[in-house]
Formats: sequence, structure tokens, C-alpha cells
Amino acid sequence: MPSADAASVPETVRVTEPRVVVIGDALIDEMRDAAGSRDYVGGAALNVAVGLSVLGVPTTLLAMVGDDESGDLIRGHLAAYGVELIASDAPLGSARAVSDRTNGEPRYAFNDSAKSRRFPLDGDARTAIDAAPLVVVSCFPFDDTAQTDALLEALSTGERRLIVDPNPRSGMLADRDAFLANFVRVAADSLLSKVGDEDAELLLGDSVDEFASRLLDAGAASVLATAGSKGAAVRLPDGRTVTAGIAQLPGAVIDTMGAGDATLSATVRDIAQSGLPESDEEWADLLADAMLIAAATCRAEGALLRVPSV
Repeated sequence: MPSADAASVPETVRVTEPRVVVIGDALIDEMRDAAGSRDYVGGAALNVAVGLSVLGVPTTLLAMVGDDESGDLIRGHLAAYGVELIASDAPLGSARAVSDRTNGEPRYAFNDSAKSRRFPLDGDARTAIDAAPLVVVSCFPFDDTAQTDALLEALSTGERRLIVDPNPRSGMLADRDAFLANFVRVAADSLLSKVGDEDAELLLGDSVDEFASRLLDAGAASVLATAGSKGAAVRLPDGRTVTAGIAQLPGAVIDTMGAGDATLSATVRDIAQSGLPESDEEWADLLADAMLIAAATCRAEGALLRVPSV
């Protein structure tokens, strides 16, 4: 399996507790193209957790990981980047996603484990959630109402500390309407919700701006809306919008797969360090930082977060 070049990524900064908790998917990304097939450790939540650790934020990942060869690769990758793992059982083995790029646009397929992922939020997982200053949820099975209810119960502390990204995948959706309804329920109590233009098209059949408006109307404290090459914007309940274009860096764009996860990692890092921005200037600084890190990540294959060289 290809590994990151240690010279091309920053050394992980070791920081003491408390730890940000990330809940969501961890899997093997199998990338197929004209050059062949390559395996990477991935998953949106795992990418965010590793990205946070690379950026100096102590992080715990709650994910389903199997006791198999793929699971060993996932555990080794997390350990290499200093991410603590609390794994739930994976009766069907570790999750796997295939990204086939042999004929232009990527086509995605997921194994049965990925489609039936579960996250029991009790025991050590609940202890970690209760102690976390921030909880980040990405690619959670919101179409499972029982799991969504358990997530809301685990976060019912009266304090907003949730940052949530739906990250829906058409090949993993069992019930799109239930996913949308449950995600909106969770986002209503969020400190920040992130949505992308592809999320809006898949779940709502509408624009990312319309999706952001729905989340703000539901009660989200802020919404980070991303739109690929068009950059990103933060929308706030008082009607303010702060925008940022994509960052320009030397070198060609190699792979955009990790851009959204890198954007979220950088955003969470800034919130963990300084709290939710209040002024437009503070939001603009956060977005500029996130766009730089996303741009650097796009200049290498795979979804591992990269930081721009200085």
C-alpha cells in the first residue's frame, strides 16, 4: 500500500488532553485507473481525524474497524499519525470503497460492511464523547433513525460542541429522505454544519445555498458551504455571508478527493484553538487558512492532509 512521504507532510504535534472526538467512517479506498489499482487508508471521518492530528489537535476516532488485514492497515495508519482509535465491532469485516477512474469520471462502489456500518456510542466511546470539547461527525448513517437518536442523546449536554458533515454517498444510502431528515435534526443543534454542492444535489436536489438556508432555519449556529472550484462560504443566522475563493499554489492539482475533508480539518482546528469566529474578519481568516490547506492537499494523490510549504 502506498504510504505518505514523511518529508512531504508535517510532523504531528503531540498535545495533551482534552481530545476532539471524530465519529464516522474508516475504510480502505481502492483507487483504479489506467495505471492499475492502489489501496489507501481513508474514509471521510478518518481523513478528518488524521488531518486534525497533523495540524496539532489531539484526536480520538470512533469508527467501525474489522479484525482483518484491512483493519490492521487502518490501525497502523492511525497510530502513525497519533490518532487514538475506539473501534466498534465489524461483523462483516472492514469497510472498503472502490473508486474506478479508468473511464473519466470516478465511479464508486462500497462493500456490504460500508453499507451497514454501526457506531455504538456507549462504554469507552461515550466516555470520550462526554470529555470532548468538540465532537465532529462525518459520513454517519443518518438514514438509520435509531443510530441518529443515540447520537443526539450522547450529545445532549446543553452545550453546542457539534460540527457535522453529512458526506452522503449514493452507494451507501438506504433511504435518502430519512438521511436528509435526520441530518437536519442533528444539524439543528450544531455549532457548525458543513455541506457541499454535491451533498445538496444528492440529498435535496437543489443548490448548496438552499441547503445552507434550510440548516440555518432549523437552528444551526453556522454553515460552511463548499462548492469545489468556486471556493467556500460561511453563512450565519443573521444573514451575513463570508466567502473565499480557492487558493492558488504552485504545482498542478493531482487529486481533489481529500479537499473537503482537509477543509473541515482546518476549520475544526481553528475553532478548537480560538472558538467559533464572531466577526467577518475572523471568518475570512478561517476560510483563507482552510482554502490553503485544501489546495495543498489537492497537490498530492490520496486524501492525506498536506500543509503548504513556507
